[in-house]
Amino acid sequence: MTISNMFLKLYKTPLFYVALSILLYWVFAYNLIRTEYVKLVAIYAALFFIFYKLLYILKHNIKALSYFAFGFRAIFILAIPNLSQDFYRFIWDGRMILEGYNPYLFTVEWFISNAEFPVAQAQELYNGMGLLNASHYTNYAPINQLCFLIAAFFSSTSIMGSVIVLRLLIILADLGTLYFGKKLLSKLNLPAYHIFWYILNPFIIIELTGNLHFEGVMIFFLVWSLYLLHIGKWYFGALVLGLSVSVKLIPFIFMPLFFKWFIYHNRVTNVKNEPTLIGTTTSLHISKSGISITYNLLKLLLFYILVGVTILLLFLPFYTSEFINNYTHTTALWFKNFEFNASLYYIAREIGYVFRGQNEIAVIGAFIPKLVFLFVLLIAFFKKNKTTIELITSMLLVLSFYYFTATTVHPWYVATLLILSVFTKYRFPLVWSFIIILSYLAYLHVGKEAMRENLLLIAFEYLIVYSFFIWEVFIKKAPKLRA
Repeated sequence: MTISNMFLKLYKTPLFYVALSILLYWVFAYNLIRTEYVKLVAIYAALFFIFYKLLYILKHNIKALSYFAFGFRAIFILAIPNLSQDFYRFIWDGRMILEGYNPYLFTVEWFISNAEFPVAQAQELYNGMGLLNASHYTNYAPINQLCFLIAAFFSSTSIMGSVIVLRLLIILADLGTLYFGKKLLSKLNLPAYHIFWYILNPFIIIELTGNLHFEGVMIFFLVWSLYLLHIGKWYFGALVLGLSVSVKLIPFIFMPLFFKWFIYHNRVTNVKNEPTLIGTTTSLHISKSGISITYNLLKLLLFYILVGVTILLLFLPFYTSEFINNYTHTTALWFKNFEFNASLYYIAREIGYVFRGQNEIAVIGAFIPKLVFLFVLLIAFFKKNKTTIELITSMLLVLSFYYFTATTVHPWYVATLLILSVFTKYRFPLVWSFIIILSYLAYLHVGKEAMRENLLLIAFEYLIVYSFFIWEVFIKKAPKLRA
């Protein structure tokens, strides 16, 4: 038997799965619209099944899994996103900066309604993004805007060219996540293949590479920052965390969680060379402990300062008084105006209808940030958070609570939960990354601007997610992960 025949015999099953995946990804990228719900769900379910089988068969072949993961991403290179039109706004913002405009100071609608076309293909971009997006000020953070600018620099007159550049940036970020994710897993004594729950996941490939959502870039900086923190380079970790927040603001919610990690993580090693005037062994221990806590508090303070200064410096080029007003107003819309794929909020909304006869989103939306902030503080001060795994687990629980209470949960939001779960014992985000495809069925009967959600489907989605969450967090007795 020849070597090639032996290879085919040994790997015929995974090669069959890879070939089928290539076909399905191609159909998804080039021959699917989001209103084709049967086709959408069927292809996605098939890809998810194949993903699970490939990971099970090849979990010890990291190189093969890496090649396949990025090979699948390459299929999307020439595809226009078909599940989201947000990329049109990305291209608009990048070209605005290239033309010397501050993208935070103008709405797209203002230019079009005044018959002004400040960038190439302005009308086409406006038509693509839709009125809802065009009528609001941009809320994309500075590093996100830098990515848009890079796309504009290399392709200022072609939408396809800009899409290719944006996609390559996201793929490069995923390469970074793979690199630092494997290194962090190794440091935590966890299996390296766990990173492929994220990297090979069709949800990540479709939502980030396919639909050009920049959670992937934010996640790259977040994982890099966690790795730097774990190996003791907290000062660089602070700078990189600032970069992560400057892609998407969501990692800022984790800031209070670092309190106990800095106070107690490797506390004794921090003071082994500290001088002391106390003579007894017991007194020496108490003295060193006190020095350690003080020293770590100073580190924590400097960590927060470095993160904050990084964010402020990145926002500084765009600063005006109008920018502050426009940015905060647009960000507030996600709490007080927009609704999509929510869970607990929809229950609260129905209660509002019963007792007040109207949608109380403004009232409920104003209460949600206060509730989330209180929960973050409880987790920060009452959970251990002394090890890196405990810290990441707290991040996962905090972000889950936020999404469980939020008014808007777009599918790509789950990507951050998924990457955090890779370093913990919890897998409910993996389940959510599969079932969340149901949220796209809101587009069944309507066009781009309006949608009608099927509340029974949403209830089914969250019944599965909450059931798995409750089982894992409160019922299942899994062995503790240590690092």
